[in-house]
Amino acid sequence: MDNRPIGFFDSGVGGLTSIPHLMHLLPNEKIIFFADTARTPYGSKSPDTIKTFTRQIGSFLVKNNVKMIVIACNTVSATCLDDLREAFPDTPVIGVISPTSKVVANTCTSQDNIGIIATKVTTSSKAYEKTINRKSSERLNLFSKACPAFVPLIEEGIIDNEIMDLTIKYYLDDFIKEHDINTLVLGCTHYPLLTKNLKRLYPHIKVISSSQEVAVAIKYELAKRDMFAGPSDLENVFYASDLSENFVNMIQLILGKDEHELNINFKNLDI
Repeated sequence: MDNRPIGFFDSGVGGLTSIPHLMHLLPNEKIIFFADTARTPYGSKSPDTIKTFTRQIGSFLVKNNVKMIVIACNTVSATCLDDLREAFPDTPVIGVISPTSKVVANTCTSQDNIGIIATKVTTSSKAYEKTINRKSSERLNLFSKACPAFVPLIEEGIIDNEIMDLTIKYYLDDFIKEHDINTLVLGCTHYPLLTKNLKRLYPHIKVISSSQEVAVAIKYELAKRDMFAGPSDLENVFYASDLSENFVNMIQLILGKDEHELNINFKNLDI
């Protein structure tokens, strides 16, 4: 038994979408979540800049005695997974791309046309295509589309309205039609917040979310290492590099302010 918390981090609020899945699957586990809201979005920054930021956050989490680091961000998973594992060899590090790719490889066939929507950095890295093809027994039809405006709008809470719908249609209408997409992979942990919009606008498309699959990967890793937590009085703690009203609102929207006791703390990184 290991009651130390699991450390999560993201460039902003998107990684919060992984937390309800973990709480449902492993209710005894506690988390420390860090959102780098002062420097979001990462998706348009250089890989070297992203590596600098993530090493700082990794150091912060390790100093807070986490038993595992979860990169709740596809952009960081695509660019920094190996770098973080090298920097913190005594702490297991999990990304979101591998578990999501495994689901795609196991549930899709060559008859499917699979769209992967993500940030510019994730799309440019081809991380999803490489990982899916490595895990699949057949060659799948994969098409990628960068949707850079989604994250800033989501961070501002602009989700369930006409502005977001128009932005989604701007990026995806022609993309879906051109490639006859029937499966859409949400290759950014912010994007599950658009699931209702996507299912309303494109009801024929199957949606695969990276946020849900990472919880399954965490359970597997904890079981392998015999690191499950038992009941404890520890609290879930949420940090941000800029504790904005939007960040607090998104915690309440995603986790439900009446369902979970949230201890919210502010932490500035020494940049």
